[in-house]
Amino acid sequence: MPVALCALSHSPLMGRNDPEQSVITEVDSALAHARSFVTDFDPDLVIVFAPDHYNGVFYDMLPPFCIGRAATSVGDYGTQGGSLDVDSAAADAILRSVLASGIDAALSDRMVVDHGFAQPMQLLLGSITAKPTVPIFINSVGEPLGPVSRIRLLGNAVGHAVSGMDRKVLFLASGGLSHDPPVPRIETAEADVKARLIDGRNPTPAERAAREDRVINAGRAFAAGAFTEMQALNPDWDRQFLDLLASGDLERVDGWSVDWFVEQAGHSSHEVRTWIAGYAALAATGPYAVRSTYYRPIPEWIAGFAITTAVPATSSSQEN
Repeated sequence: MPVALCALSHSPLMGRNDPEQSVITEVDSALAHARSFVTDFDPDLVIVFAPDHYNGVFYDMLPPFCIGRAATSVGDYGTQGGSLDVDSAAADAILRSVLASGIDAALSDRMVVDHGFAQPMQLLLGSITAKPTVPIFINSVGEPLGPVSRIRLLGNAVGHAVSGMDRKVLFLASGGLSHDPPVPRIETAEADVKARLIDGRNPTPAERAAREDRVINAGRAFAAGAFTEMQALNPDWDRQFLDLLASGDLERVDGWSVDWFVEQAGHSSHEVRTWIAGYAALAATGPYAVRSTYYRPIPEWIAGFAITTAVPATSSSQEN
């Protein structure tokens, strides 16, 4: 069973609060390289590990992770809306195998996803319907969060689940590295915001536009050094994380605490849980080698922005 991986950051501020053109050109080149990697691999199935940002999953029922047998994108921040081409049979098979391994994954036949899923699919595949997909939600925002070791074990279980499939499978992981955007926290939220965190489905167009404007304005202020409530990006932490992934020594993440993530790299750095799951899935099929790594801190996007590709060790040597 051929497998491959692409992991990349996402940002709702791409195209809305961009850095200087030279940085855009650099990112576009790295994305083009990743697209070529995916195109050349030509997967039969794409398993997407991604978070949600209180667009599809809320505190009325907040699982640590969930596998979708059907999914719809809300189309926030200009991303593509509508139904994903979910392979429900593959999703069901993966879910059953993951549960049998001892990992308690939730199930959704009506998963709602946002730009965390849609943006990387559009950037790499051209569309949210380009390939049969299995969406796997990993809670990276709604506290309290479970131990990082469980994310690695989830990824490992998914990798074992697909190892018997006679298909080419791409693991796609989507999430930021260090970043601390103005995402509300239920412990400190005002009553009206708390109500939206518990059940904020189906906002009006005006409500969604106002929410997106707040994020865009925060990005502009952060890039200008004026939004001091947001934690600074941490390129050293980001590079150490990327080095760990390249080493293949994924069990080291088991000792990382939830609070340590926040202290080092901001509340939303927990989105790297998607990367951990993706790399653990790849590792479950055998030793791997990182083919390419791109990294740059981009304050305008409130993102330690990275793109990596990886394949089984027998397929390629590392090139950075």
